[in-house]
Amino acid sequence: MSDTDLTHQSEYDLDAYLDRIGWKGERRADLATLRGVHLAHALSLPFENLDPVRGTAPSLAPADLMAKMIHGRRGGYCYEHDILLRLALEALGFRVAQLAARVVVGARTPDSRPRTHAMLRVEVAGEPLPYLADVGFGAPGALLLPVPLVTGTEFEGAGRRHRLVRLPHDGPLELWELQVRDPRGGPGDGAWTGQYAFTQEPFAAPDLEVFNWFVGTHPRSPFTRRPYLQRTTADRHLSLDGARFTETLADGTVTGRTLTEEAQARRVVEEEFGIEVPEGVTLLS
Repeated sequence: MSDTDLTHQSEYDLDAYLDRIGWKGERRADLATLRGVHLAHALSLPFENLDPVRGTAPSLAPADLMAKMIHGRRGGYCYEHDILLRLALEALGFRVAQLAARVVVGARTPDSRPRTHAMLRVEVAGEPLPYLADVGFGAPGALLLPVPLVTGTEFEGAGRRHRLVRLPHDGPLELWELQVRDPRGGPGDGAWTGQYAFTQEPFAAPDLEVFNWFVGTHPRSPFTRRPYLQRTTADRHLSLDGARFTETLADGTVTGRTLTEEAQARRVVEEEFGIEVPEGVTLLS
């Protein structure tokens, strides 16, 4: 088995992972554990793309993910987050499949972009339906709790509302879209916005390596052009998109400011996001 085999559990330390995210609950393959670990991860580990900003695709090897995100003061983007979560869930006894999606936020059509987002399909013993789990979307409307793969139902999770709908398409597999409800719309009239579209086809480790290389190194990838950081806490969501620092409260209130000095940007990244800026990264160009 190679060093880059993403299922190599011997390089993964479940105790260190659970300690890093602050999970003190039961270690069982049940729904309560899935929900608890998912939420704890989402509120503990920031989203960031500082490796692609300095021209490097991050390693997806379990040992490197542990060193960077669990033992170091760093975050990661979708592949890193959801691989860490997948390894934890598998160690806890869940059956997990890696899925891939097309991000539809701002897209003309669901098929106008490649599959570059990773998330998980989790089977839970005793539950009639599998669950969609995703701790790596990195947006104010991202999932904080997993949701069952079913349409026609609105789910509330740690203050956010989501639903799954099916979209028409020509492929043999059903096309699902995860949507989030805008909290600023008020009860009963908030707008639904698509986040990403996917089928339930499982993807293997080599697929993720290809996705990761493209997203982390291609000159037209948005993640190679500017810093993009996200952090979610129990009562707010923080974002740094280039020089724009934004805070979104649980009620949807948004405030923002533009950072103008490199030293100022580094303080924000280190103090607000809890991330140590690696060597070779210039935050403001």
